[in-house]
Amino acid sequence: MIELTDLPLFAGLDDAGHARVRAVAVEIDVPAGQTLVRPGDPGAGLFVLQSGTAVVETGGGHEIEVGPGEFVGELALLVPESTRSARVRAKTDIHCVAIGGEDFRHLLEHEPRIAVAMLPVVAERLWRARRH
Repeated sequence: MIELTDLPLFAGLDDAGHARVRAVAVEIDVPAGQTLVRPGDPGAGLFVLQSGTAVVETGGGHEIEVGPGEFVGELALLVPESTRSARVRAKTDIHCVAIGGEDFRHLLEHEPRIAVAMLPVVAERLWRARRH
């Protein structure tokens, strides 16, 4: 299992940044088969996988697998007043960090390096979605 401080999204933070993340992050376990995110739901939080695999089911039947160190649920947090655009289901048992939407936005204000780490991943996902 990847430790919180070693997750790529938070790896560039200093000790104070890691403390901010720990203050708002909640570790959760999700059993295989359970749905984490449903299309149309409000964007309540971000999930960063520490272990296990999830399947992101986008519109049009396209599926993307994400694993340890990757995150899901970011788009609904980055676009104000939007809803979830994909279904995310645990393919295997997952251990992850969940950060609520308001806490995440506040975290980005103090730790913009998190947003910089997210940009290439979000851009690639949007590019792939356009192609399918």
